[in-house]
Amino acid sequence: MKWLIFVVAAFLCWGSYGPTIHTGQKALGKPPASALQVFICVGMAYFLVAVVLPLIVMQVKGMEFSFNKQGVTWGTLAGVLGALGAFFVILSFMNGGTPRYVMPLVFAGAPIVNVIVTMVTEPPQGDINPLMYVGFVMAAAGAGMVLYFKPH
Repeated sequence: MKWLIFVVAAFLCWGSYGPTIHTGQKALGKPPASALQVFICVGMAYFLVAVVLPLIVMQVKGMEFSFNKQGVTWGTLAGVLGALGAFFVILSFMNGGTPRYVMPLVFAGAPIVNVIVTMVTEPPQGDINPLMYVGFVMAAAGAGMVLYFKPH
């Protein structure tokens, strides 16, 4: 269950991502360039956290530093998808979206896409429980309720 601590840390970080980046965009104050400028800041932070930090941890723990083509290909694709997702959030903010609308839609849609992609990349071993589809509807309805009843 130790992994659950990291899940909580991830959703706390990602749940704060939209409002934080939107605040940075407003603080830079030169729309639409400010949205792209704040994304450059995000990119620098990604480099520090996603490249420098793992290198330090691997060095300190004496971990092996070797790669293979398939791992590099999938890892790079994952990075591209993550960066594109963040870029699309920025573009949504540049085009009038705000965290109170954009992020609930992103975070309601992402689990649905995750399940579908996982089912393709790691096919289920048995029958699919029809309640999964109910979950898809509930995720969409939940996002709709969050948006409809959000504070103004």
